[in-house]
Amino acid sequence: MNIQRILPTLRSNPSDSERDPLQLIATFRRRLRLFAAAFVLVLAAVLVFTLQQTPRYTATSYVMIDTRKRDVSKIDEVLSGLPADSSAVDTEVEILKSRSLASRVVQHLHLDKDPEFNGRLKKPSMFATVMAAPGQLFHSAAPQLSGQALADQKVLEDRKAFDGVVDRVLRRLKVSRSGLTYVIAIDFTSTNGPKASDIANTFAQDYLLEQLEAKFDATKQASGWLDDRLGQLRTQVEQAENAVATYRTQTGLIGAVGSNLTEQEVSNLNQQLALAQAQQAEQEAKVRTARQQLANGSTGEDVGAALDSDVVKQLRQQRAEVSGKLADLQTRYGARHPEVQRVDRQMVDIDAQIQQEINRTISNLDAQANVARQRVISIQGSLGHARGTLAGNNTAAVRLNELERNATSVRTLYESFLNRFKETTTQQGMEDSDARVVSHAKIPSDPSFPKLGLNLALGALFGLAAGVAAVFLAEALDSGIATSEDVERLLGVASLGSIPLLSSTMAIKGGAPQSPAEMVVERPLSAFAEAFRNLRTSIVYSRVDKPVRVIAVTSSLPGEGKTTTAFCLGRAMAMSGSRAVVVDCDVRRRNINRLLGHEPAVGLMEVLAGKATLDQALVLDSASGAWFLPLARSSFTPKDLFGGQAMTNLLTDLKSRFEFVILDTAPVLPVADTRSLAPKADVVVFLTLWRRTPRRAVQAAFDLLRSVGADIAGVALTQVDMREQAKYGYGDAGYYYRAYRKYYAQ
Repeated sequence: MNIQRILPTLRSNPSDSERDPLQLIATFRRRLRLFAAAFVLVLAAVLVFTLQQTPRYTATSYVMIDTRKRDVSKIDEVLSGLPADSSAVDTEVEILKSRSLASRVVQHLHLDKDPEFNGRLKKPSMFATVMAAPGQLFHSAAPQLSGQALADQKVLEDRKAFDGVVDRVLRRLKVSRSGLTYVIAIDFTSTNGPKASDIANTFAQDYLLEQLEAKFDATKQASGWLDDRLGQLRTQVEQAENAVATYRTQTGLIGAVGSNLTEQEVSNLNQQLALAQAQQAEQEAKVRTARQQLANGSTGEDVGAALDSDVVKQLRQQRAEVSGKLADLQTRYGARHPEVQRVDRQMVDIDAQIQQEINRTISNLDAQANVARQRVISIQGSLGHARGTLAGNNTAAVRLNELERNATSVRTLYESFLNRFKETTTQQGMEDSDARVVSHAKIPSDPSFPKLGLNLALGALFGLAAGVAAVFLAEALDSGIATSEDVERLLGVASLGSIPLLSSTMAIKGGAPQSPAEMVVERPLSAFAEAFRNLRTSIVYSRVDKPVRVIAVTSSLPGEGKTTTAFCLGRAMAMSGSRAVVVDCDVRRRNINRLLGHEPAVGLMEVLAGKATLDQALVLDSASGAWFLPLARSSFTPKDLFGGQAMTNLLTDLKSRFEFVILDTAPVLPVADTRSLAPKADVVVFLTLWRRTPRRAVQAAFDLLRSVGADIAGVALTQVDMREQAKYGYGDAGYYYRAYRKYYAQ
């Protein structure tokens, strides 16, 4: 089982909550210079911008909308005061920002003569003079205009210049409401403090004066219109009243009293008729009910009128007494006794009397109903006669009423206009403004722009933002690999270790540092030499299911330290007691010869071609005990000797003689030789230049190697700056370099 392949998934990683803060801190540590440069650059730009600005001063005048009104004349105003609501205050704010008021202030203070607001009065710069020269030439070449045309053009130019001054004044003006109060703040900014104060106060004063003028003009216009209207109404009143008097004389309706009496009589008769009709309906209903009861077989005893009759009540009481007496006699003497028969005849006589009384009651109801009908007929006759009289009077009074209404309406309108005219003429000269100045603008002592402290604070804030953005941008654009965690997380292979940059592990006080090849031999206890021993251990134990004998060292691009790593790794293995041989397989560079310091007569290609024996080509490194199989100068050939049987036989021979065979191969992407050699090796050690080799290049090289069946043991980072590496990721060995650096001799 390949333990190294599943190592990344078994490795315990800190949770996001534990890892992210440390990663952020490490990111800013290694990008501190970039962060500081961006911060200082932005802060310096803001400071330079601030110092180059012309100081401006802002003065503030406060105006309050006065909701309290003086009431001297006890009459309404022609132009009503402002309502005390929020929309009215907001409207006044917009009036204060209007062009008409700004134009008034410009004329009042002659701001069109001020170079600060009139650009034509400023001395033109050299650049403006140069740019205006072609226009002047064109103007001189243009046909001359007539005198009137020149005057019109000058008026138009003056008007445009004045409008430009008003625009500049409005840009310097700021009008705002103070919260939800009735106080309005008028801010004006100028390069001169006293001028800013004068303009702010003038805006407030001209605003109040404009309100007074508006009310005075409205009152004056109203008085003139009312006076004209009264003359017309006076004539109309005279004509209407003369028409009423003439018609009364002609029709004889001097007072029109008869008409009123007739209307009252008709009203009374209507009321009497309604009452009589109600009584008639009531009497007829009683008669109708009584007759219906008799028709249904009733003896009349249950008729309502009979029930209310006192006579019937007395007779019924007598009958009850006689009936009781009769019952007692019948019980005592029997039905044939003379006394019983007498009492019986008495009782029959009482019943006859009751029946007669009921008949009289019903006859009385008929009589009352007839009386009610006759009364209704009489009232209806009187009402008809009264209505006829009223119709005649109304016909004659229609025209009179029309004339009187016309006269009354004209007279009422005339009186109302007359009263309003008197009120208006009385009010004239008593106008009062709806606002007042509560605080005049004082001369500002400190400039409102630019504010050095605020700008520096904003510059620092923007600098921090720029620094953070620069750091994250640099991190986003950084496609290199910096830590072992990056190797496992981004590439999906094991990290074999890091080969430090020699200068980052030495504290040299003078002279140049030793070469990496010499450092491994002369200072075996140094951090640099220990890195190769760590690399050897990682390679040896990268495969637990098979021994690792043949090691191919390669990379994706040239210049990533393959030869130096293979050379130093061979020396480190030999110094550890292992028999190791380094084979130079990069036929285009032959860098092993440079590190050995001599040019061999025969080398690898001669051995593969059968022109020399292996013993003739091997070179012993006396300083470390390692063996090297270099390339001769004339050994280059375009043939694919690495993929043939000769290379396989050579590797078999080398494994029989040496414990480790290290193949220094060419880079994978530009040269195809490595893809022929990689499958013949037990493992491939892939080198990546720290923070420089793009991840896409590494992935492309991995795809090529895996396509030929190569076994990639992992990735080793080369030329790692240990001082900078200590600023990188949490969990990487280089992160703790400062803690264990003193453990090494160098």
